[in-house]
Amino acid sequence: MATLKTLLTFILLGAFLGLATASYVGPSFLEWYNTAPLGAQTVCDLPKVIQGITASLLRYQVYGTLIGAGTFLILGIVFVVSRSKKQKRMQQPPTPPPAQPGPAV
Repeated sequence: MATLKTLLTFILLGAFLGLATASYVGPSFLEWYNTAPLGAQTVCDLPKVIQGITASLLRYQVYGTLIGAGTFLILGIVFVVSRSKKQKRMQQPPTPPPAQPGPAV
């Protein structure tokens, strides 16, 4: 159960960081991507453009969430495996040193 909690914590942390990153970077990327080249004249249906840009932002937020969750799931698995290996090494009893021959009588 502790392993599942650890992995779930990593997944949620990664999802949150991915969402935050996409929310921060997404608007500037969408602005750059939807800007007309210099000298170009545009005639557009503004409500349709706004709907398209909003849909793109939400899609990129979902992508960021999934990528962050997947990345942190992998990091969580690596963390759990390395921690369990370390605990197994700590639990093994030390091997006794070989017996030393005593003084001859």
